[in-house]
Amino acid sequence: MAGVGDTGDRLAWVDIAKGICILLVVMMHSVTGTGDAMGGEGFLHPVVAFAKPFRIPDFFLLSGLFMGRVIDRDWRLFSDRRVVHFAYFYLLWLVIQSAARYGKIAGDDGPTAFAAHLAHALIEPYSTLWFIYLLAVFSVVTKALRRVPDAVLLAGAAVLQIADIRSESTLIEEFCARYVFFVAGYLFAGRIFALADAARHRVRLALCGLAAWAFVEGWLALAPSGLPNHPTLASLPLVSLALGAAGALAIVVAASLLGRVGGPIAEAVRTCGQRSIVIYLAFSLPMAATREILVRTGAIADIGLASLIVMTVAVLLPLVLERLVRGTALDLLFVRPRWCRLVGSESRTRPVLQAT
Repeated sequence: MAGVGDTGDRLAWVDIAKGICILLVVMMHSVTGTGDAMGGEGFLHPVVAFAKPFRIPDFFLLSGLFMGRVIDRDWRLFSDRRVVHFAYFYLLWLVIQSAARYGKIAGDDGPTAFAAHLAHALIEPYSTLWFIYLLAVFSVVTKALRRVPDAVLLAGAAVLQIADIRSESTLIEEFCARYVFFVAGYLFAGRIFALADAARHRVRLALCGLAAWAFVEGWLALAPSGLPNHPTLASLPLVSLALGAAGALAIVVAASLLGRVGGPIAEAVRTCGQRSIVIYLAFSLPMAATREILVRTGAIADIGLASLIVMTVAVLLPLVLERLVRGTALDLLFVRPRWCRLVGSESRTRPVLQAT
């Protein structure tokens, strides 16, 4: 069977890389939540720990890759692609996810508490939706600073990450910890694409590099540091920056190789990447419901197997839902409608985590 990259789309690896990342994100939430609910750990917990240093950095690096295509556009068009796009999905799914948890959020105060919760979510990202909130913020900040020399911008972002700033605000803490990876994707997009191409043509060297990275990554990600606020060596300042960058590039290489090989696994992962925002927006509800059912019924005692089932349902149900509502009035769940655009163009916006 021809490889994914042989179909004429040399950038298939981008979708595959996003697919790997979204699967790792869903795995993390599914595994930790199921483990906590069942009071233990399963065979997927070490995988989650291994991926922790690079799981989110790679997502932001990939999201910054196409920033160069829009950063010099006027603010109206830029805002449509990079702010309104993300704000629409954030606000819509903020309401949906919050409504599903209305009882816990509102408590005895009812609608007043719920309204206060929604208002607070405008300045403090809610739950798993923080990622797309940060994408809009990163985009605006990067455009505002586009006249700053590249080296200064990158160095400043790196200092914020190394400083290991802790805050009660998710927005502040995650901005400081993640912005450098978004900036790196933006500034080094050409080199990252070149790396992906090189991996496809120098497979043995790429595999050796991945093996060496996996060994170092596994050691640092699992070895305890013995320091407060830094459970593993991988979480230490400078080390976390280096591992985040190395891991993000490793996923680029792995995605390029997987695209070259092709086959059903590559196509499945690529599909997840193409619909990453579909999965990201909708996975938490079926994940929580499936976990609750398994825990209450006690149908599966093995924590690893239960976690895998929860993850599988959390990935598949959003894809099924998106397919069911496609072309109907409900497709606004995953496709930004025409009325929510600042500029006239196509009536639908591709359901991806990165706007181009």
